[in-house]
Amino acid sequence: MDHLREIEGKRVQDPLLANKRKPATCVWVPGPVIVGAGPSGLAAAACLKERGVPSLILERTGCIASLWQHKTYDRLRLHLPKQFCELPLMPFPKDFPTYPTKQQFVDYLDSYMGRFDLRVVFNQTVTSAEFDQSSQCWHAQSLGLKGEETKYSSRWLIVATGENAEERVPQFEGMNDFQGQILHTSSYKSGEMFCGKRVLVIGCGNSGMEVSLDLCNFNARPSLAVRDSVHVLPQEMLGRSTFGLSMWLLKWLPIGLVDRFLLLVSYFILGDTASYGLNRPKVGPLQLKSMSGKTPVLDMGTLKKIKSGHIKVFHGIKRIRHHTVDFVDGKSETFDALILATGYRSNVPSWLKDADMFSEEDGFPKKPFPNGWKGKNGLYSVGFTKRGLLGASMDARSIAQDIEQLWNLDVEGMHFMALSLATPLHP
Repeated sequence: MDHLREIEGKRVQDPLLANKRKPATCVWVPGPVIVGAGPSGLAAAACLKERGVPSLILERTGCIASLWQHKTYDRLRLHLPKQFCELPLMPFPKDFPTYPTKQQFVDYLDSYMGRFDLRVVFNQTVTSAEFDQSSQCWHAQSLGLKGEETKYSSRWLIVATGENAEERVPQFEGMNDFQGQILHTSSYKSGEMFCGKRVLVIGCGNSGMEVSLDLCNFNARPSLAVRDSVHVLPQEMLGRSTFGLSMWLLKWLPIGLVDRFLLLVSYFILGDTASYGLNRPKVGPLQLKSMSGKTPVLDMGTLKKIKSGHIKVFHGIKRIRHHTVDFVDGKSETFDALILATGYRSNVPSWLKDADMFSEEDGFPKKPFPNGWKGKNGLYSVGFTKRGLLGASMDARSIAQDIEQLWNLDVEGMHFMALSLATPLHP
């Protein structure tokens, strides 16, 4: 968490901040505290609000959905049809296209927040959250922009920081010696600044493939470094979205048979991807997604550019030199820039003091889907299903239903206590 280290570093080095450090402000939150104001956190808050349960969202940045607003490229659209990406209780506007742009999605989230009047405290970086046995409450410590500390306390804590909290930046031999530009896709906006340059995109997931296509459209000379096997499917087949068709087929057929169908149709539409350096895994796309969470690539036109030679495909990286990259198959190529399409990771283990619910290794719930949303002592998680916005919506509904029951018991208990205190006891 670079932003957190920066804040803490300033406090340590600045004697004024060190000497004038104020005690933490304590805030009691009647309903759940939600950490993270992305789509998952908003969905959980809205589902709770619909059931009469208030909540408070803590967000480390100055806006909702900061990943979508500040760390995505300009051409991004939802890769799945909008009906599979809408949050609970509010569909997308009818005039939105099938695949909304990122700005349309952000506008939708703004409207969603306004419709349910969700409470968000911005610029609050949660540095630790721990359950206190004596008070039976969760205490979330946060830092503001000026280093001010606040402790939020509640019976319930909902972790909504998501699967994409921090950039995943791999280290290659000689990487620090590279003389060109190196950036993560979180900092990439468009290929305009790379016009005419030789660019290696490292990683061939949906982002890596689409960034390569975008570079082509701006007359750059992109290449793809592909370390692992990957399933590439057309975004649509037989006049329907591939995802929607898959979900429909799974209602009637076993997953293995649906996988065979998808691969057969993909072969007729896209051809043999292995002949272009994109080897398919031995396990089918849906089975692989279910087992590991690895999402198949939905082709937006990148494969056509690979076939035409406008995008080169290389195998894994062995080492990086001043301007050259050596690959594991013995080939070498000169590049002006490297773009890391290497994804993101969860940051939950860095701040949540609970070893039971989340894995220390990957920061995901230990229980597999669909049971990973509930922990112990009022701890919940939303948006860690590896099933996108659809999975987050399922989590949000489950959490709201569970907390509503406890909330109503509390309300009934308080009413009973009030009546007991107000009514005189007669012998």
